[in-house]
Amino acid sequence: MNWERLIEVVRQEGMQLVVQHLELVGISLSIAVALALPVGILVTRPPFNRRAPQILAFLNTAQGVPSLAVVAIFLPVMGIGRVPSLFALTIYALLPIARNTIAGIEGVDPDVLEAARGMGMSAGRVLARIELPLALPVIVAGIQTSAVLTVGTATLAHLIAGGGLGRLIFSGISMHRPEYIIAGSLMTAALAILIDQAIGLLHRWISARYSG
Repeated sequence: MNWERLIEVVRQEGMQLVVQHLELVGISLSIAVALALPVGILVTRPPFNRRAPQILAFLNTAQGVPSLAVVAIFLPVMGIGRVPSLFALTIYALLPIARNTIAGIEGVDPDVLEAARGMGMSAGRVLARIELPLALPVIVAGIQTSAVLTVGTATLAHLIAGGGLGRLIFSGISMHRPEYIIAGSLMTAALAILIDQAIGLLHRWISARYSG
């Protein structure tokens, strides 16, 4: 192992690829949150709430689909590049957030909801002031899971010319250069840990605020 070469790889290409990777994760995760929250809320409203258990079961099953398969599905349809990479990452990131949104809202104590309705609160106010705040810790946990998964999955974007840290990993594999593989893997792992810890702090703060 050429450690000097490893340091050189990180110094020369690392920051640019980290920025690309963060852009992939940030954009796809933001779109996923914007889509998954309304979908999750809609599923908990009549008449869709009668199908909530089946929808949750489907989302849990869909989450088991390998990330490489998700990327491959969109390759024949959308071709290669940044846009199809973001599209595939967004679809994969949607699942944990939608699942936790449904589970969080469904898990709110029915007695609390009944008391709120008894006070004359409309359905919209019950959702905004009772259900969403109480479900927020579960929703943020879903975002945390989705963020970490997306950091790892985004390495596959290089396979369809989407950029990111996958370039180091797959270039190292094709050229038999272990320093590239190690550099890409270490930086990807570091990003995942940092993002997980950051959202974890937010999750703990929200949990303490709304359970206290």
